[in-house]
Amino acid sequence: MLSLPSARGPLTELLLDALPAARHRLPAVPPEPADDDDLHLALYLCYELHYRGLPGVDERWEWDPSLLALRGALEERFEAELTAAVPRVAERLAPEEADVALREVEEGDDAPSLSRRLERDGTVEQFHEFLVHRSAYQLKEADPHSWAMPRLWGGPKAALVEIQADEYGGGRADRIHAQLFARAMAALGLDSRYGAYLELLPGVTLRTVNLMSLFGLHRRLRGAIVGHLALFEMTSSIPNRRYGDGLRRLGFSGDATEFFDEHVEADAVHEAVAAVDLAGGLIRQDPALAGDVLWGARCLTWVEAAWTRHLLDAWDARRSSLRAPLTVAA
Repeated sequence: MLSLPSARGPLTELLLDALPAARHRLPAVPPEPADDDDLHLALYLCYELHYRGLPGVDERWEWDPSLLALRGALEERFEAELTAAVPRVAERLAPEEADVALREVEEGDDAPSLSRRLERDGTVEQFHEFLVHRSAYQLKEADPHSWAMPRLWGGPKAALVEIQADEYGGGRADRIHAQLFARAMAALGLDSRYGAYLELLPGVTLRTVNLMSLFGLHRRLRGAIVGHLALFEMTSSIPNRRYGDGLRRLGFSGDATEFFDEHVEADAVHEAVAAVDLAGGLIRQDPALAGDVLWGARCLTWVEAAWTRHLLDAWDARRSSLRAPLTVAA
């Protein structure tokens, strides 16, 4: 991250005043967030301490008890929002039925298709915004799901490692998927540095990333992060083909499309591993986690649907989907 963003309300104002200073005790009761932008930027900043850190912020804040207490209060609010929108119930599911159950989650998603829109009608400017939104996750692609590794064992762990090994380039730094995404951004004239566009990202985008961090950083939610990743992999191949085709329609190739083309092939392979060996394997080990696996998948569809509608509504109204219009280098 190049620099800390501007505050968006009393919650982020508290954090952005406190974190660059020497460590001290934060208020036991955090202020009420002004809106989703305030809440999810605050959570994103708290979580970022567990990834690449924050510029000018003492790394010891990562495990500061008062900051963890504040983050916990924000997570309770976020989790309450999720359970209100996506009821969390105990479910019984045979391991061999995990694939079918996850596909039913996908089929129940009635959100409009962003990938089809960009494939057929997307403009260069809309692709710029799309890549900026996705940079919040794609520049650290796979990292949130990797938190689950030490919390799994046996077959599910092996399945997760198989998927993640591909995400991290199979040992080749130039093939790490986050690096491929950075090259795609650069090919379209965007700033590919980590966190360069955080100032422009609305809460509805940050929520999609915070969901993964919430699930990944809590052992009690290991079923949810598995369900999230399983559905993520099962539904990725076709949209990525469409994104690549949309860019080719606009005259782009090479680095601009390689990230998307790579995911068409890789995620087609991951699909069965994620559904059968990872999700199904975890349910076989611990049947009580079946409900959490499906809940994590349903939460993914809910946050992604809200994000998709935000982009399409903005574009239909001929305005930017970002918090401010984007300036792109030639």
